[in-house]
Amino acid sequence: MAHNVWIYLENGTFLEAKSFGSAGTKVGEIVFNTSMTGYQEIMSDPSYAGQFVVFTMPEIGNVGCNDDDMESNSVHSSGMIVRSYQDRYSNFRGENSLSDFLNKSDALGICDIDTRYLTKMIRDEGPQMMVASTEISDKDELKKILEKTPRIEEINYIEQVSTKEVYTHDSGTWDNENQKYSEPLTLGKKIVVLDFGVKRNILNELRQTGLSVEVAPNNTPALQLIERFHNKEIHGVFLSNGPGDPQVLKSEAQEIKKLIEAKVPMFAICLGHQLLSIAHGHTTYKLKFGQHGGNHPVQNQQSRVVEITAQNHNYNVPDSICDIAKVTHINLFDNTIEGVSYNDAPIFSVQHHPEASPGPHDSKYIFQEFAKTL
Repeated sequence: MAHNVWIYLENGTFLEAKSFGSAGTKVGEIVFNTSMTGYQEIMSDPSYAGQFVVFTMPEIGNVGCNDDDMESNSVHSSGMIVRSYQDRYSNFRGENSLSDFLNKSDALGICDIDTRYLTKMIRDEGPQMMVASTEISDKDELKKILEKTPRIEEINYIEQVSTKEVYTHDSGTWDNENQKYSEPLTLGKKIVVLDFGVKRNILNELRQTGLSVEVAPNNTPALQLIERFHNKEIHGVFLSNGPGDPQVLKSEAQEIKKLIEAKVPMFAICLGHQLLSIAHGHTTYKLKFGQHGGNHPVQNQQSRVVEITAQNHNYNVPDSICDIAKVTHINLFDNTIEGVSYNDAPIFSVQHHPEASPGPHDSKYIFQEFAKTL
């Protein structure tokens, strides 16, 4: 049953809408996503921890949800905002409604609201903090809650989303013909994935290349990995995607710096890409409204081929990175750096998401490139 929900943004905007999913009061940073498909994958992506996602696609919920399309074990974002929510789903793979899916993770759904208005606001003013509540309708009270809540850049979300135990990932990519995840038989060189909020489909793609994939907590000591590398127990390290401001992760950056100095082969995506920049002594900066969607053109600077990519980031590496690395990919929307290869070590990274499931597959070759460098 839908409830009224009241929304207050830090710019003073106060709105009323309807809710689905969980009830209660939630705080987070509001961003928009232009993807036309994949709402379940987006909501279960740990990179969205602490955020409300505004979907520009107006009809959401039509295909329901299922266990196979999860990118992690739950919803990590504060909630989702859609123009029109469809509780009745129609899909042969659907197992439950989007509302039920959100309820399981205590995530808030907001509907019957002008998402075009919100998207234009974020585009013009940038992402901002907001509070949404099915319990509190008083604007001033909501404002007080928002003012007392830490901002997204003040919270280390990695501690919430990273695995606590080491585990092995065995499944490959989705097999459409047999409607299940494949089980690649080839077990080649072994890598360790440092989990900052890794998506399941990134692990699937790494495994599909024939690599043996071990996933480890974000606070795994670098010296432990370096020793295993020298003993040839592992052959490389992958730095995963994840939520929040990379500048918060000072200890993680220090450990990555040790891996760099030991010349351990590394590949990184999204947050991992940003952490490599920080560990190399450079910084990151926040984009005006971030890149979130499944239709962003990125040009490979070596082949000059334009790839359509999936994106999900608010932060980017600076142009100064060119002092120590070669730029391999450029975003054609805003000419920001999308990929680099470092000069003095077998290390490279990309800002976009080559696993993109569901979404474009133009950049999947990057996983094979990593396997070849080991």
